[in-house]
Amino acid sequence: MNPRTGQGVRIAVIDSGVNVAHPHIGPIAGGVSITGDIEEDVFTDVMGHGTAVMAAIQEKAPAAEYLAVRVFHSGLRTSIDSLLRGIEWSLEHHAQVINLSLGTTNPAHTARFAPLIERAAEQGAILVSAREAGGIPALPGSLPNVIGVSLDWECPRETFHCKQTDVGPEWYTSGYPRDLPGMPRERNLHGISFAVANMTGFVARVCEGEKVVSYQSVYSALLASPYQTFHSP
Repeated sequence: MNPRTGQGVRIAVIDSGVNVAHPHIGPIAGGVSITGDIEEDVFTDVMGHGTAVMAAIQEKAPAAEYLAVRVFHSGLRTSIDSLLRGIEWSLEHHAQVINLSLGTTNPAHTARFAPLIERAAEQGAILVSAREAGGIPALPGSLPNVIGVSLDWECPRETFHCKQTDVGPEWYTSGYPRDLPGMPRERNLHGISFAVANMTGFVARVCEGEKVVSYQSVYSALLASPYQTFHSP
């Protein structure tokens, strides 16, 4: 099987930035650091999380074009305003796939995400985000027209699967990033962030070559993908 590489697909990774000198990181087209209303063009990752997320996506889609959107600065927490602005910035810079390895469990923010999801649909952009956090639905991953991702520790990193639910499809894949030489994977960063990142890589592959990208076209292409292994009961 000759896998797609994400050629021609622009991906925005909203996280803690990226360390461009890391050996697992390929070319970066640009980026931004967002703190509330302040935006800067320095997006260096000092935490390692965004770099590991980016590396997991680039492993699957090495030929895609990448933007680093830094909203985490001293810990894996940010404001809802910074998160929403990160999505806006990504859309303004024509990202076709937006990776959010984060989310909020506050349902009061639903109305603020809705226009951004609608705008993404109009522009042909896909949001990929965590579906839940601690068993609580997370935003935007639990909302319609977003690829909502859950974690399956038993799923090989090269595959994913889909479970149909009453509120829409739920996508499962591995919660492990790329392995680091000499380090057991359990001691490396791992969790839902990397399930989202791995799924973003698969989304980028099915977007390659598509003249018009939509949630429905990506959904159908994922179901037909050779990397989908099975449907959960």
